[in-house]
Amino acid sequence: MPLGLLRRRHARTGTADAPLLPAPPRGAGVVSCEVHDPMGTALRGADITVFDPVHRLPLVTATSDPFGWFAAALPPGEYQLAVTADSLEPVRSAVTVTAGQRSHVGPFQLMPSPLKELPVPGAWDFDPPHTAIRFIAQHVGMAHVHGRFTDFEGGIRIGERMEDSSIEITIEAGSLTTGNRTRDTHLRSADFLDVKRYPYLHFASDRLVHRHGAKWTVHGALTMHGTSRSVQLDTTYLGMVNGGYGEELRCAALATTELHREDFTLNWRSMLARGIAVVGPRIKLELDVQAMFRCEDTPTPPE
Repeated sequence: MPLGLLRRRHARTGTADAPLLPAPPRGAGVVSCEVHDPMGTALRGADITVFDPVHRLPLVTATSDPFGWFAAALPPGEYQLAVTADSLEPVRSAVTVTAGQRSHVGPFQLMPSPLKELPVPGAWDFDPPHTAIRFIAQHVGMAHVHGRFTDFEGGIRIGERMEDSSIEITIEAGSLTTGNRTRDTHLRSADFLDVKRYPYLHFASDRLVHRHGAKWTVHGALTMHGTSRSVQLDTTYLGMVNGGYGEELRCAALATTELHREDFTLNWRSMLARGIAVVGPRIKLELDVQAMFRCEDTPTPPE
């Protein structure tokens, strides 16, 4: 588990700063690292993950503290430590943890990542087999419900200035699936999406705002259940490559937002009063998008 860093002090040698750590559990060792930004300043909020190198499973995930430090107690063994931060090149390091000892790696100085080439101006069509529209909602008092929409169409029009680009997507509400037929039928019913009256969800952007690095905010309107609301998609641009069915030009992005069900007249409190088992009032929506540049040679995605 991650160990909070209580304070910093000079090591007895006087050559380096080191955190004062709580004693690890019996039989465990401590792995720690220090992270700096390109200017050599302590980097707060860097994402740090410790992996089991054999099964590639993340064992610890945390962020660096205000001094750029991270520490965690682990059983003895061999591990991989990965450090990432937005717009900076990630680093990895092997580390050996020994019982009763501290294994320190770093300091890591993360350097700027090369800027990804922006999509070329023109029309880009979503590739459904390589695009996913997912949602996550918490079942009241229980675990999260994960689902997706399988039928949709849309695309992106890239302007001469990226900020002048636009995105539009239409989703078939009845294509919702959570892997449970009874729950899916209920979610499609008049208690929730009411797909017979409102067969489609629709999103259209009105502006794109560059935040920093590969981060953008897409502003637009989402129409669902007969109601339109302004939403913001926190978007990470993933780059442009030649590849796919016929080495066509592709671009990709990951966008997320949080929806409040009552904004779309899906009355959560009324359902609770009627004794209907429902998912929670907040829903996280995630669009994992891959699009193909539209031209005479653009292939048709397989069914």
